[in-house]
Amino acid sequence: MQSLRQQDPVVQRIIDGELDRQKFELNMIPSENYSSRAVLEASGSVLMNKYAEGYPNKRYYEGNRFVDEIEQLAIDRAKTLFSAEHANVQPNSGSPANMAVYFALLERGDKILGMNLSHGGHLTHGSPVNFSGKYYKFIEYGVDKDTEILDMDKIRQLALKERPKLILSGYTAYPRTINFKEFHEIAEEVEAYSMADISHIAGLCVSEAHPSPLPFTDVVTTTTHKTLRGPRSAIILSKIEDRLKDRYHKDSKKNMAQMIDSAVFPGLQGGPHEHTIAAKAVCFDEAMKPEFKLYSHQIVKNAKALADTLMGNGVKLVSDGTDNHLILIDLINTKFVGKVGVGKEYASALSEAGIVTNCNTIPYDPSTPFRPSGIRLGTPVLTTRGMKESEMRQVGEWMVNIFNDKDNVQLKQRIRQEIKELCLKFPYY
Repeated sequence: MQSLRQQDPVVQRIIDGELDRQKFELNMIPSENYSSRAVLEASGSVLMNKYAEGYPNKRYYEGNRFVDEIEQLAIDRAKTLFSAEHANVQPNSGSPANMAVYFALLERGDKILGMNLSHGGHLTHGSPVNFSGKYYKFIEYGVDKDTEILDMDKIRQLALKERPKLILSGYTAYPRTINFKEFHEIAEEVEAYSMADISHIAGLCVSEAHPSPLPFTDVVTTTTHKTLRGPRSAIILSKIEDRLKDRYHKDSKKNMAQMIDSAVFPGLQGGPHEHTIAAKAVCFDEAMKPEFKLYSHQIVKNAKALADTLMGNGVKLVSDGTDNHLILIDLINTKFVGKVGVGKEYASALSEAGIVTNCNTIPYDPSTPFRPSGIRLGTPVLTTRGMKESEMRQVGEWMVNIFNDKDNVQLKQRIRQEIKELCLKFPYY
């Protein structure tokens, strides 16, 4: 970055600081990952200079012959990677992708069945402070209070009672396997669309480390970072034909794929970010490599090893374990914590020692989202760096020590130095 260093050393200094932070801390927020150098280079390419309203070979600007080629390549690779009939690679992020699906298939005020935010859902899954909760009528389901796992029989009964127009699965803080097939069957039974938001587990789904919602689910959204390890962006995957057209869109001349494309552009966005689309194409190609499958399965192995270490030392985990990349710690029922609303202060203590997580609500949390009682963490970044089960056990021991004595400054300083030494053994950038 010599040009930036000369042109704006202030910005370069800040970027250098972030690079050092990423190098020498354990980044364990489950929605984060480290992209390859190839993805970073595509993201910063001259494609950033081109405006390209429309879709490949249907643009409103001239000079798009190479842009058309890169976007079509990303579309084709996405369809192959996910076994999808149709792919729209233009959404700029996960929330706009979900918004586009809602705008394409629903009318304002329509019913959607979605996961309660405090149980693991996302803001765009019906939170009252989000556009989704303001524009649509969300009926919330959650996890069983005793098992902290989805009860599909209860979800089915709720769907039969409420008759939503869309049923949404896929979450941001649910550590267990999602039965996408059963969600789709419930949607078929009540004549609703099935939608899956796999933003967190897309990389696991394409590697068979978690069941995929494709090819049977009507529409799937996902971000392209997180377990997919691409740029910060999103895509929409869908069927081409609308199986409920005669019920909901009888007079429309468009099929489902066309309705989604129209909702993205011109409905919600203008010119697509073709430099980011190029980076998506790169990450899709990376995800089709055999080594990516091994990597994805290692993410899960690492999460299980970390979960076992924490539970073996008295830390309570929501649902008593994990099947995927993330872990949700219940601090209320952790024996040496046992307090409500302390997620932020314990996450801060971990951060001071070099372990970066995020505070998070837990199911049936008696506190508020501003003072949650849990901590969410995951293993994608550490797996990207090459760490395996033995390192996860060490990380778990460090976390337990901090939970036991979170105000001990010397302890946190010692652990931070040990973490720096570990990170030097597993460089990425």
